[in-house]
Amino acid sequence: MKPASLPVEIAGHVLVLSSLRAAFDPSLRCLFIADAHFGKDAVFRARGVPVPVGSTADNLMRLDILIAEFEPALLVFLGDLLHAREAHADETLDALHVWRERHAGLRIVLVEGNHDRHAGLLPDTLRVEYVQEPWRIGPWALCHHPQTVDGAYALAGHVHPVYRIATRNDSVRVPCFRLGTQCGVLPAFGSFTGGAREDGRVGVERVFLVAQEKVFEVPR
Repeated sequence: MKPASLPVEIAGHVLVLSSLRAAFDPSLRCLFIADAHFGKDAVFRARGVPVPVGSTADNLMRLDILIAEFEPALLVFLGDLLHAREAHADETLDALHVWRERHAGLRIVLVEGNHDRHAGLLPDTLRVEYVQEPWRIGPWALCHHPQTVDGAYALAGHVHPVYRIATRNDSVRVPCFRLGTQCGVLPAFGSFTGGAREDGRVGVERVFLVAQEKVFEVPR
């Protein structure tokens, strides 16, 4: 099934929000992914927690769908590409190498996040460029931690934003994009990640929910 997407205008520039929890700049042909946390399941198993195998395969499959849909020239991870040092397990790195060969011509940049520093460097054979935040490209300042950057609109991750939808008897937390006046935060891409921030709208920020394979804005 083709993922749903929603173009929005931010600081005078178009950004396409995908239901696969990613964003795409059509002018720069740049795909943005936050908090993939590859190998998190392997980390849990290495630490004695019996979680199922499969989150890395699911993440890579969704990346394949996004690349086929948008045909980016550049893929930027906004931090936390790997979860921890144990994510260097053969099962994770082998899957990443196979995926990388399918997209050998794609430039990949990693804005280093806190988990990346703990996990250690990826093998050179994966051909991932490391940069520090904020990394400027076009109108964007690409970061891991949400922040304000003079003269640019910051795109970040780190907080795994979710939004609570409630009825009188029930509630559910769904991933969301939170776009403020100077900084926007993407939902966590990783399929084996939780959600942290779930408070209501802050100030004039716009909130876009990812639910039922669609992206839609929370009305004011």
